[in-house]
Amino acid sequence: MTQRTVEVRVEGRVQGVGFRQSTAYQTRQFGLTGYAENQADDSVKIVLQGESEAVDEVLQWLETGPPSATVTQVKTRELSDEQQWNGFLTR
Repeated sequence: MTQRTVEVRVEGRVQGVGFRQSTAYQTRQFGLTGYAENQADDSVKIVLQGESEAVDEVLQWLETGPPSATVTQVKTRELSDEQQWNGFLTR
């Protein structure tokens, strides 16, 4: 079982449409930790931490997000596992 941490930036119509709350629900289904927060540029920044396969599942979901969202771009970068998250926060 491989652990990984990724930072994701989701762009499009992703604020004011329940994107962070839906993301939190998805992460809890897969046992991931981290956070989701709105950014000043109207994107959503997400940090996912957990089993590699579970991270991949949520990354795939983020490509479309909830029905009320319109995702135009998803940027992902790997992070070190130094920071350990407890639960998933919506900021």
